[in-house]
Amino acid sequence: MFETIQGPQKLGPLTPLVGEWEGDVGVDLSYHNKEDETSRTSYFEKADFKPIPIQENGRQTLWGLNYSMTAWRHGEEAMDPFHDEIGFLLWDAQRKIVIRNVVFGRGIAILAGSEAEPRDTQLRFDATPGAVDFGILQNPYLIERAQIMSFKSEFAVKDAETFSYTSDIELKLAQTGETMHHTDENTLSRVKRFHPGSQYN
Repeated sequence: MFETIQGPQKLGPLTPLVGEWEGDVGVDLSYHNKEDETSRTSYFEKADFKPIPIQENGRQTLWGLNYSMTAWRHGEEAMDPFHDEIGFLLWDAQRKIVIRNVVFGRGIAILAGSEAEPRDTQLRFDATPGAVDFGILQNPYLIERAQIMSFKSEFAVKDAETFSYTSDIELKLAQTGETMHHTDENTLSRVKRFHPGSQYN
């Protein structure tokens, strides 16, 4: 039986994510201001994760990926996407920390992260407003209408060609005076490897 032997990996636990991915089983649970209702939406999604040059902050060395994730509601794949995000995933091997630096087109910027080991297959990215390290920024309108109270997300590598994620954003809604959890989840399969010997190149 062939055994895969892996040496040191500069990207640490981010290594399995490199490539292009698609997922067709996404589910979004969110509040819709115009209709004043909470509902579920299913969606198709494309994502890509590409290595970036080494980042050095004095004595800190970061390896990472730039990434994008774009989603279309089922039945609207030929139309504009309803969700789009870009950002970076970073690995600090010395501190054993993963970092997600993400910007959403709605005027939201989040720096989230947590501790991780080099070969972990489950990664957490948490942030709270006002934190000096892993925090959240929003445009003024969203703070007034649907302020983010917490951000929690997890990536789980299932096998060499599959990963899934969950996302939970706690919102304080001005319309109802209540808090709710805007959640997303999807499972994606690799459609392209970034490797010179790949059949997809």
